[in-house]
Amino acid sequence: MKSEGTFYVFRLRPEEDLKQSIVKVARAHRIQAGIVVTCVGSLTQYNLRFAHQQDGTSAKGYFEIVSCTGTVSEEAVHLHLAIADESGKTIGGHLLDGNIVYTTAEICLAVLHDVVLHRELDAASGYRELLVKKKP
Repeated sequence: MKSEGTFYVFRLRPEEDLKQSIVKVARAHRIQAGIVVTCVGSLTQYNLRFAHQQDGTSAKGYFEIVSCTGTVSEEAVHLHLAIADESGKTIGGHLLDGNIVYTTAEICLAVLHDVVLHRELDAASGYRELLVKKKP
């Protein structure tokens, strides 16, 4: 489905929470359909949920944000984060609250104007999965 869009580019500062800050922007701008185009920066703490795990895993240290991608709306966000540690070892997973910015996080968010991202419970997965609707 083709869609026209607008871009928001913003920077997070030290001590800000990556996920909470993205949610805050989505709510402030009443975003109904957004996509994280790029995110680079650094963290002093990560909190990720790895595949097929119930709980998150967190650690403190110094981590480079290699990539953050996903869908955003004022209703819900679904983001995945990839980070590299001081030795370059890279890990990634589902972004949870508790990912704390070290020096910066530079984010570009594309907002699609003619669709709405909605989440509904999917009986097969047991999760609220993405449903893309044409804006009325």
